[in-house]
Amino acid sequence: MLKIFDNHTHLNSTEFLGREQEIIAQARELGVVKLNNVGVDKKTNEWALELAKQFEECYATIGWHPDAAADFDGETEQFLHDNMLNPKVIALGEIGLDYHWMEAPKWLQEDVFRKQIRISKHYNKAFQVHMRDALEDTYAIIREEGVGPAGAIMHSFSGTYEEAKKFVELGMMISFSGVVTFKKSLAEQEAATKLPLDKILVETDAPYLTPMPYRGKENQPAYTRFTLEKIAALRGISLEKLAEATYENTMKIFKLQN
Repeated sequence: MLKIFDNHTHLNSTEFLGREQEIIAQARELGVVKLNNVGVDKKTNEWALELAKQFEECYATIGWHPDAAADFDGETEQFLHDNMLNPKVIALGEIGLDYHWMEAPKWLQEDVFRKQIRISKHYNKAFQVHMRDALEDTYAIIREEGVGPAGAIMHSFSGTYEEAKKFVELGMMISFSGVVTFKKSLAEQEAATKLPLDKILVETDAPYLTPMPYRGKENQPAYTRFTLEKIAALRGISLEKLAEATYENTMKIFKLQN
């Protein structure tokens, strides 16, 4: 049986409110058997925890997105400490830098990013990185702080193969979303083709970044399959082989047992 792990999604989003069981069932029909719901602020972190408790297929990643950096304080930090030992909390994220929207100044985004990397390493759990229009600073901070033995993930990677290689050399995995299926995403497609198979993960980032052939419509975890199909075609390997590799890669970085 085909097994797919959507390593970064957002069922903890208002778009899916009240439809969670239906969405999970639809995902299972296309082979998506595990979902990691990622928080970005207090509300979505708590929601991710609740979904992980309610549904066996769901796991949680908690953290403060750079857009929410201004809300990160002592109480917030304690929340992370209080929940990182929960066995269904498999990573810390999504954290990083976002210079596109600039909801918080650069110095504050950087400070909050560094603090959360250190927390993830303290608990020996991976961290998931959001990066937009901030590649050089993101790379510099991760290089300076260090990834640690648990590893880390570049979420919804958007960049070149050479850029991806630099993050892999720091000890990171590269996660591809539906963006890799877009006709003009030639750089991402090259990266997905050339990176070692044991360094690749797949995700939806649902309800955002819907892959072809459903681009323009609501994304959902089931559509991880279409991202896999695209990458398998690019690499010239079977869907089954890619699904098995990315599933095992995801289980490994999140320290989960089959």
